[in-house]
Amino acid sequence: MAVFIAGAIIVFILVYNNTIDKDKFIADNEKYFEILREDDYNFLVYAKYGEDANPDKMFRNRVLYGFISGIAFLFALSSLSFINIVLSLVIGAVVFKSFYTQLKRNYKAHLHEIDILLPYYLKSLEVLVQHYTVPVALGKSIDDAPDIFKPGLRKLIERINAGDSTIDPYMEFANDYPVRDSMRMMRLLYRLGLGSQERKQERLMMFSRTVSNLQNKAREIKYKERLNHMENQTLIMLVVTGLGVMLMLLIAMLMMFDV
Repeated sequence: MAVFIAGAIIVFILVYNNTIDKDKFIADNEKYFEILREDDYNFLVYAKYGEDANPDKMFRNRVLYGFISGIAFLFALSSLSFINIVLSLVIGAVVFKSFYTQLKRNYKAHLHEIDILLPYYLKSLEVLVQHYTVPVALGKSIDDAPDIFKPGLRKLIERINAGDSTIDPYMEFANDYPVRDSMRMMRLLYRLGLGSQERKQERLMMFSRTVSNLQNKAREIKYKERLNHMENQTLIMLVVTGLGVMLMLLIAMLMMFDV
């Protein structure tokens, strides 16, 4: 442990003085840092920042910030006791994990948006499936799909193109977007690619009915949200109006007493 801390301090000083290139240092040791990368990290980065984001660069920055934070905390302490070393490691780990936690929180906050958008995306996909195989239809749907679905769709298509003909890629997509009926819809979509043309038409009709039901639910949710918003606005207006009237009455009474 002492050797590790001493080495870490030396590296920190060299990085701070620009004696070594921090980016090159992290890149050269990336295979060791990759152990720390979460399985869904890239997906969450793309979901928040879009497909132009660079998750590898962001991950290297996470490692650097966590490393520097831990060492800086250690420098701020008066001694290199075992407890202080553990605390510095904890600080570094917290800083390293904080960005991932923010990504996760942002994604969960958008689950409601996903729940509303998914039926409409599936409806457009239904039209494509009538003319193409399911994998081809998925590929053609990406450009017009909502941005939040694009990372999951690319990952799904990559697995299919890599030769995975099982239901697993579809279930992984459903796990990435765990909203109402996503599991059932992806199972139906997978089955659309199986069997004869007659069976495809039968399954397509079932898929179409299910998508229509989901769209109706999404419309009901949007209608209720608008209604609740209007009710809240009306309530606020009534409260403000009531308080205004009471304030005017109070001022009028005070003026009468002054007279």
